Amino acid sequence: MIPFFSGADVRRAVSPERAVEAVRDAFIAYARGEWTMPPKVYVPAYPAGDFRAMPALGGGHALLKWVTSFPGNPAQGLPTVTGLVLLSDASNGMLKAVLDAGAVTALRTGAAAVLAAETLGRADATTAAVVGVGVNGEAAAGTFVARGRRVLLWDVDGSRAASVAEQIGADVASSRDEALSADLLVTVTPGHEIVLAEGALRPGQHVSLMGADGPGKAEIAVQELARVHVFCDDWEQVGTNGIQPRGRIYADDWEQASHNGDLVHAVEAGVLGRDDVHQLGDVLIGTAEGRQTDQDITIFDSTGLAIQDLAIALAAMERASDLDLPTIDL
Repeated sequence: MIPFFSGADVRRAVSPERAVEAVRDAFIAYARGEWTMPPKVYVPAYPAGDFRAMPALGGGHALLKWVTSFPGNPAQGLPTVTGLVLLSDASNGMLKAVLDAGAVTALRTGAAAVLAAETLGRADATTAAVVGVGVNGEAAAGTFVARGRRVLLWDVDGSRAASVAEQIGADVASSRDEALSADLLVTVTPGHEIVLAEGALRPGQHVSLMGADGPGKAEIAVQELARVHVFCDDWEQVGTNGIQPRGRIYADDWEQASHNGDLVHAVEAGVLGRDDVHQLGDVLIGTAEGRQTDQDITIFDSTGLAIQDLAIALAAMERASDLDLPTIDL
């Protein structure tokens, strides 16, 4: 009998604080070569959305996430993200659990956004904000709150921002500009329009860019990427062009970010190359430098990694015996 974690079960099993710990450990394991992750596969169904197949191997387990992103779904009363996570025993191939992909995705997105902000932001950062408070934005804001930070929310739908703020104990920003000026900023927008134009960021800020998770999406102007200190997801196929940015951009996996996230636009424009970007996991294990001064502007570009999903799935399994989970008989 295979346990099934509904979205509610995933959230009961893994707190935001546990999610941050698990995702941090996953980044470290991946950076050390202990966990592996084949490339994410996109199956486009544009302009409506896309399907994604995301495999990973680590911790004695293998994972496959089959997940969707259909931004127009909420207008039809449907979730943007749906799908399943399959967790298997890597020693014998047997399926160990099935989990709701939407809840896993939200938890790891919030955890990665806040982990990057805490790792790369200024030590004396006092303000935090989330722009875009759909399911994943709410998760990021909730993670900030769970870590003891006051967080401001802004969304094009003001009523949604107010509702989420009331639910999680956050505050609504008086304007988008107020939110965008926070010391620690997380953007989780659909990625259809630029949120951060050239010159928008001030010295000392950190931004976790979480919305541009697929081809054609962007939350930040190429010119702004060119002037900040840049760190990423996964780089392999794009060579350096010798251009050195004045800031530092961070991502979780460079190859993936350089082809699917905000960084792809800067790479295509010849503004960024491989030597300009470091992976977050490398910063965590000390093989790459993070923030060097309080004046640095740091950017973390995330497209979402299967190792993060694996980390959340394994954390959920730690609580499986404590929950009254339904099972699947295969």
